[in-house]
Amino acid sequence: MNDDKHTRISLFSAQELAAHLPQLGALLHACVQDGASVNFVLPFTQAEGETFWRDKVLPGVRGGALSLLVARRDGVIAGTVQLDCDTPPNQPHRAEVRKLLVHPAWRRRGIAQALMDELESLASRRGRSLLTLDTRSGDRAEPLYGARGYRTAGVIPGFCRDPLNGRLDSTTLMYKAL
Repeated sequence: MNDDKHTRISLFSAQELAAHLPQLGALLHACVQDGASVNFVLPFTQAEGETFWRDKVLPGVRGGALSLLVARRDGVIAGTVQLDCDTPPNQPHRAEVRKLLVHPAWRRRGIAQALMDELESLASRRGRSLLTLDTRSGDRAEPLYGARGYRTAGVIPGFCRDPLNGRLDSTTLMYKAL
């Protein structure tokens, strides 16, 4: 796994995910409260965040199709990203990047880069040569992906509601060949 002086990236097992539901729920809650467009709108509680991890992520991790990478900084869960390899039979070479989250208190410290480095390495080890993702157009993550070599495939207008004010935002579909 990726280690530097401050950040430790770990591939969580289903048991580790279940054991850390409160911390993962707190991470998701903080990101949504800060305006992250990751499928949720306000009001959004930490309990709802825990429910997401338990009901939506844990089954995929348990089944092996979904990998959860967790970044810890000073012993605290500071960020996560998911690699979804649950693709149809004609797409065994592809995977989807899902829910890159960095707690607002830990942003601008290289955590997202470290998570993406490990995700891309993991995808390659799993025989995936094409990664896809979507991100809210104009969001903080879009330039990060572009700088990492992800290319824009297109933009879908009015794709999702803004979590804070309800306006409809566009999403940018991106891809990267590994």
